Amino acid sequence: MAVETKKMANLAAMGGNFGDQIKSWPERIRTFYNDVRTEVRKVTTPTWKEVRATTTVVVITVFIFAVYFWVIDYFILHGMTALFDYFRNH
Repeated sequence: MAVETKKMANLAAMGGNFGDQIKSWPERIRTFYNDVRTEVRKVTTPTWKEVRATTTVVVITVFIFAVYFWVIDYFILHGMTALFDYFRNH
């Protein structure tokens, strides 16, 4: 069901119409803004120690995945090359 159809169905279920929804926009915007401000107040900045720790984890993880994909790529490349050479010679 499309988003607009769902909105219209919700309005019909609540007994409201489009005019009532438009009239409630300022209050809904005000409520949304207050909710955003409340959530932003909960945000904290990480300490330098936390930044270093998470950066170290990311760098190590990227290195591990790079080695893993290099090994997989190496074996696929050499396996396909051996397979093509086998069929070319037979």
